[in-house]
Amino acid sequence: MPALAVAQAFRAEHPEGQILMVGKAGGPEERLVPAAGLALETVPIRGLDRDAAWKNLALPAVVPMAMRRGLRILDSFHPDVVLGMGGYAMAPAVWAARRRHVPYVLHEKDVRPGLATRLFAAGATVVCTTLPGTESRLPARVRTELTGIPLRAGFARRTPVIPPRVLLVTGGSQGARRLNQAVWEVLPELLQRFDSVIHLAGRQGAAEVERVVAELPGYRGLAFTDDMAALMAEADLVVSRAGVGTIGEVSAVGLPMILVPGTFGGAHQELNAQAVMAAGAAASVPDAEFTGRRLLAELDGLDAERLRAMSAASSALGRPDADRRVLRVVEQVAS
Repeated sequence: MPALAVAQAFRAEHPEGQILMVGKAGGPEERLVPAAGLALETVPIRGLDRDAAWKNLALPAVVPMAMRRGLRILDSFHPDVVLGMGGYAMAPAVWAARRRHVPYVLHEKDVRPGLATRLFAAGATVVCTTLPGTESRLPARVRTELTGIPLRAGFARRTPVIPPRVLLVTGGSQGARRLNQAVWEVLPELLQRFDSVIHLAGRQGAAEVERVVAELPGYRGLAFTDDMAALMAEADLVVSRAGVGTIGEVSAVGLPMILVPGTFGGAHQELNAQAVMAAGAAASVPDAEFTGRRLLAELDGLDAERLRAMSAASSALGRPDADRRVLRVVEQVAS
């Protein structure tokens, strides 16, 4: 989605320009990119699995094939610049750009740079970053620019109601079991504190959501939504994991946050949460300590003065124009 946001900004400002998206064969880009009216080439690539080492056995065969495919795509398209939006899927095209001496820009979403970013950062003209702190984890000679994470359209800055009337709890499209259980544990108390509790429980919480929605008015449980901007437009306070996409959306609107960073993927979300806390935009609770009672205690600690300060800090951290900020960097490198 961040890559699509930049591509659409490029198309709006350079209708005469040519753009080619390169993604993973079998990934969601095969559906999303053509639906956006953009050209797509795919590469058979897979990432390094840190949780199940046996899944990496095929990498010695997959990676060379993917790199050769990246070269063929680059040689056919002849780009002026390549933008790698982070993650292993960018590796074939970025490697091909480096091999063919085509300038390239990287975008890193997490505070702790991923493996692909670390591998290619030294040859990048610029590395765009999402949160403060990433630059200190890259080689000193690498030029970085804090752009934020490009978002889908619709996230508009607003001033939340204080004290908050609408609470949004989200674990993302897959949900977060820990967050779901905490909400359901103290849902009657939450509904006494808020006019409405919007709860994005994910697909794994779909059955329970249906049951609870029928029993408790004021609880708006959802298994999935493709319009997070609409939910953010209603919310006054957000409880979520510390994925940088959600952080980018919440801060683009300017809402205060309670973050519960996940411990998966090398615990990269913990560093994201620390960066947002350091900016003053969030409180954070370790995953192992997050229960319904702990959620109520955190809410009790957020008085009106602190909520206003968190909202202001969130607005300062947010980059609702991140797509254009990244595009400006790409334009400078291409010219």
